[in-house]
Amino acid sequence: MRKFIAIALAVVLTGSLTAPAFAEEKATAEKTIVETAASLDQFSTLVAAVKAAGLVDTLSGKGPFTVFAPTNEAFAALPDGTVETLLKPENKEKLVSILTYHVVPGSVMAKDVVELDSAKTVQGSSVDIEVKDGAVMIDKAKVIKPDVKCSNGVIHVINKVILPE
Repeated sequence: MRKFIAIALAVVLTGSLTAPAFAEEKATAEKTIVETAASLDQFSTLVAAVKAAGLVDTLSGKGPFTVFAPTNEAFAALPDGTVETLLKPENKEKLVSILTYHVVPGSVMAKDVVELDSAKTVQGSSVDIEVKDGAVMIDKAKVIKPDVKCSNGVIHVINKVILPE
């Protein structure tokens, strides 16, 4: 029971403490994952990567999908030149692998995520899921905004780019 309360509190705090930072979020439930990401400034790097990888049609499709979406700040924290290198056509396969590692089939809401210890990604590997220090962690990334509902799934905003091993 204690663990359940801690998890529930983590989900509530994660969403409520970061809500002002994402105030520009508007009626996303009617938009696809790609349309939602494109409408929010903090995902411009992610959207550019999705376009370069040729994944726009897939992530605009029926789904449902759960996307652990890194912010622009998360991409900026990568070593210098990483994003630019990944966006080059000759690195498309690696970019697709990294981006699909951020996607889980199905629509997994925060209340469901906290009950899992891992989830298999579209890329084929699994991400680790845990509640650590009151925050939901996907691999080493912290969920800073859960449950951004979209017409074809859900986005959970994360603070780091996660990489398959």
